Amino acid sequence: MGHDGYAPPPNYIVGIGGSAGGLSAYMALLDALSSHTGMAFVIVAHLLPTANTQLAEILSRNTTMKVELASNAMPIQANCVYVIPSNSDLTITQNAIFTVVSPRIRRNNQVDLFLTSLAEVMGPHAIAVILSGGDGDGAKGCRHIKKHGGTTFAQDQSAEVNSMPLSALATGCVDFVMPPGQIAEQLQKMV
Repeated sequence: MGHDGYAPPPNYIVGIGGSAGGLSAYMALLDALSSHTGMAFVIVAHLLPTANTQLAEILSRNTTMKVELASNAMPIQANCVYVIPSNSDLTITQNAIFTVVSPRIRRNNQVDLFLTSLAEVMGPHAIAVILSGGDGDGAKGCRHIKKHGGTTFAQDQSAEVNSMPLSALATGCVDFVMPPGQIAEQLQKMV
């Protein structure tokens, strides 16, 4: 499938998982990021059903990249930020196109689900970033990303709620532990 000419496919796709306390972390990460990395960023947040649209609006103030809700069959473009739609499971297919299934099958499983599909599609060009959040969603996803040669990050003690980053760390599959601003710098070095 061709892209519509203007938008190259991303060189890396960064899956960003977060939950409670994640908002300030997403904002800090985007604030510190260049808008020309050639990467695509996908924010998989556990949110109340109405909050996802608001999240996209809030985050668009923190970056000059285009921020939009992921929708089914949407191709993933470089230098764009995507937010998981509410009450959905989000995965990507072989040609970097989103698949959205709503309503979601299980609670608090969306980060693992997305990262697992990301690992299979992007291999060494898959990146996981686990930010502030309760529960252990994302840990299994980090394992898959590492197994396929990708890179993994977890937020350090700056996380407001640290069970998501700590669960990821416990897998032994996390490459970098840093505050969001430094994660952004490290991502830029990878390009």
